[in-house]
Amino acid sequence: MHHLVGDARLAELPGLEEYSADLADSVLDEAGKFAEEVLAPINRKGDLTGAKWTPDGVVMPPEFKAAYAQFVEGGWTQLRAPQEHGGQGAPTVLGTAVEELWASANLAFKLCPMLSQGGVEAIEQCGTPAQKHKFLPKIISGEWTGTMVLTEPQAGSDLAAIRTRAVPDGDAYRLYGQKIFITYGDHDYTPNTIHLVLARIEGAPAGVKGISLFIVPKVLVNDDGSLGERNDVRCVSIEHKIGIHASPTCVLSFGDKQGATGYLVGEANRGLEYMFIMMNAARLSVGLEGYALAERAYQHALEYARNRVQGRPGGKRGPTEGKPLPIAYHADVKRMLLTMKAHADAARAIALYAASQLDIGRRHGDEKARAAAQSRGDLLIPIVKGWSTETGVAMASLGVQVHGGMGFIEETGAAQFYRDVRITTIYEGTTGIQAGDLVGRKVVRDAGEAMSRLIADMVEELEPLTKQASAASALAAVGLLREATTNLLQSAKQDPERAQAVAVPYLMLSGLVIGGWLMAKSHDLAERYMSDDREFYRSKQQIVRAYVEQVLPQAHALAAIVKSGAGGIVEADPELF
Repeated sequence: MHHLVGDARLAELPGLEEYSADLADSVLDEAGKFAEEVLAPINRKGDLTGAKWTPDGVVMPPEFKAAYAQFVEGGWTQLRAPQEHGGQGAPTVLGTAVEELWASANLAFKLCPMLSQGGVEAIEQCGTPAQKHKFLPKIISGEWTGTMVLTEPQAGSDLAAIRTRAVPDGDAYRLYGQKIFITYGDHDYTPNTIHLVLARIEGAPAGVKGISLFIVPKVLVNDDGSLGERNDVRCVSIEHKIGIHASPTCVLSFGDKQGATGYLVGEANRGLEYMFIMMNAARLSVGLEGYALAERAYQHALEYARNRVQGRPGGKRGPTEGKPLPIAYHADVKRMLLTMKAHADAARAIALYAASQLDIGRRHGDEKARAAAQSRGDLLIPIVKGWSTETGVAMASLGVQVHGGMGFIEETGAAQFYRDVRITTIYEGTTGIQAGDLVGRKVVRDAGEAMSRLIADMVEELEPLTKQASAASALAAVGLLREATTNLLQSAKQDPERAQAVAVPYLMLSGLVIGGWLMAKSHDLAERYMSDDREFYRSKQQIVRAYVEQVLPQAHALAAIVKSGAGGIVEADPELF
């Protein structure tokens, strides 16, 4: 945050004048204590106990309910929320770093405040003054929670197929329909949950142009802010999942009786546009979950590898020659551990850099600088979400592998990280959807301008560092990304389907190369600051070397796929599968 991302410049932005490295360090220290002392110890209990459905509502593990009360008492729900509604107004980059700690310690718990934060952003940007006054303070304080309610049984990623109806009823609407896969759609942490629901007003145009966004409280709120009668929305079941068992994934039914009372957010038929505020915030948050679990799986595997004594690694000389050693000394175990840590570090760097760009894009006083930063942040979001989560799954799998046969045994704990992280490649749009967004909306739509500017900046920063092997390798990889981008744009002109056929490899290439750029920069920074903490900075350089030698060479294969791999997909006949 301080050296690589350069967060000190955030203090120059309007509204962040009080931000400083010392403030960030103090917040992260406290967040680390809460993650370690409160959230991590109950992670396994949540996995075993899980959320329970009852006719009266979802019942959470008692340890989770108590932890949420402590979370609220500590003011953590207020961290990134706007100050005018009771929040602390912290920048996105600090919020992203803090969220990583929650996700590493206890992903199932972390998902609830994440969704509330997204709801706050949507209402703050699109709601009426009355809606903000009525709902924001209590969501921000943590007294209530928020959800995002999109998916229906027949409408997964295809939101144009949404059928939930909204019927005008005076100043409000009555909603009728069923929604599925609603994370924390019901729980007993708080007395009220504020759902942000996509629905179609009767008579609205077909497709996405006819979707509106509604605030639908679980319990209706009186004009004085007190709770009134229960709204006509209920959880009819929760899903049985391979992971995140203590995060209730709900089926919600709206309007079984008189219709669920909902309040239109913004203008009618612009609901998808408004919901993208929540979705983009969630994509950054889910992306960090990928590398957070990679980091946690690495820590767990490292501890095991340092203590599991087995075998006599070849090539050792001196007093340890021929003696049994911890498996951390075996070459392949070292390879796996370094690979895990290298991916987590690179993904973290990309996410924090993207978050800083979003802060600049939101707050900078110069319109041109604001637009440039927002464009770069928008470009990076699908990469953060897609690359970080795909690598998170792969690294958690390596964590199981480091444990050997014991990794397949639930009691060791390695399997839970693997099971929990698996959802992250699906949440908020699958990797294919992120790649389609990257290629179609972020690269092809502007003829590659945003990506070209990023490539130019990476080249400019790496060229002075090429005496270092890491920077030279990273620069060569940037050249591959430039060539692949040119090939992609040419394919899109000939046939958009060909570009989509290599969209995921292109996304993975982008993450790999951008990670290489930031890792090479961190190698240079480690050299400069070596005297401050020699052991830490030597370890940083060791991780960069592993990334450059073991991970970055995959860029050649991915670039080759982008260049010539579309035909085998586009021309394939599903009938022959």
